Amino acid sequence: MNLTRRPRRLRSTPQLRALVRETVVTADDFILPLFVSEKIKGRVPVASMPGVAQLDEDELLAEARDAHAAGVRAVLLFGIPAVKDEQASQAYAKNGVVQRAVRRLKKELPALLVITDVCLCEYMSHGHCGITEFHEGVPHVHNDASVDLLVASAVSHAQAGADVVAPSDMMDGRIGAIRAGLDAAGFEHVVLMSYAAKFASAFYGPFRDAAESAPAAGDRRSYQMDAGNALEALREVEMDVEEGADIVMVKPGLPYLDLVWRIKERFELPTAVYQVSGEYAMVKAAVANGWLDERAVVMEQMQAFKRAGADLIISYWAKECVGWLRGN
Repeated sequence: MNLTRRPRRLRSTPQLRALVRETVVTADDFILPLFVSEKIKGRVPVASMPGVAQLDEDELLAEARDAHAAGVRAVLLFGIPAVKDEQASQAYAKNGVVQRAVRRLKKELPALLVITDVCLCEYMSHGHCGITEFHEGVPHVHNDASVDLLVASAVSHAQAGADVVAPSDMMDGRIGAIRAGLDAAGFEHVVLMSYAAKFASAFYGPFRDAAESAPAAGDRRSYQMDAGNALEALREVEMDVEEGADIVMVKPGLPYLDLVWRIKERFELPTAVYQVSGEYAMVKAAVANGWLDERAVVMEQMQAFKRAGADLIISYWAKECVGWLRGN
């Protein structure tokens, strides 16, 4: 054979493969989600998410310290309050569970980047992401009144010391309102990371166990996005960019890699992807049955996120991935 091109030459050794690799995952890419609860003592494992637990403040600090020492630069906090109501009052309380956790993390680990999820579902007695009325069991979430509470929550997180606030509610206009609220309160330096394309996904079930945030009635399809709508996702991201988002996010991850690519190409902003609880739980279940090699499969997924255009990866494997990348 007289071949002029032999692509296999560049695949022949590990050294050559590393030299020409187009997509590289680094330790700086990862954000670790953590669940802090004021209802528990110590840590309570989440049955549907092996290796993940609800944490009290002391355990949160210990987990964050361990992750940071391992090389994780950022955490994303979700709060579980002891008391819920129909105004989500603990979401924006000065001494709410997240606010206390942020202050403690920034005091003890000042170099750790602290991101807070800004939503109301964990704090609402009915589990929806805003002020809600029910008509024959069907939820109707009031957009503008809910946005007012989201602004209060974001500002309270910034006051506690959050570096980044991340609205995940999918209310219309909330990015502009939160940006204006932060700026008016003197927090123009706080970064705004928008869950800009968040889909009404079947992959969220284990998360709702962890965050205790399942809706008591109905579902979230009237405000989270329909899985079939890519052009609408681009419009949602464009609106959030125009309203002041610094970072945009696609959630879930693997089922929406096409949108990660399109969003990164079109808007050229830092783009995050959330590898959600269902994606995590599926792999964990397969690994437990001996069907998959956990490290190999997880790192292949991380490469897929980066290849699609993601700059940041929110993953429950963040600490493990950093360790694997460092040869541990």
